[in-house]
Amino acid sequence: MNNAVKIVTDALSSLTDLAIHLLVAGVIIGILFGDVFGVIGNIASVMASVGDNGLAGLITILIVAMWMKK
Repeated sequence: MNNAVKIVTDALSSLTDLAIHLLVAGVIIGILFGDVFGVIGNIASVMASVGDNGLAGLITILIVAMWMKK
């Protein structure tokens, strides 16, 4: 059972790392060649929606930051 949990955890960790790298690559491509895929626009809209929620948005950002730090 522990082996199965470790396999799933490792797979999710790898997928998360891949998603972060793709996001960074999308931002860099958006800066260099224009926001063709809309990555920067989508990040801006997510940040705006988090900002509109006030304290709840701040708490959400803190929780995500603590989760990413692990």
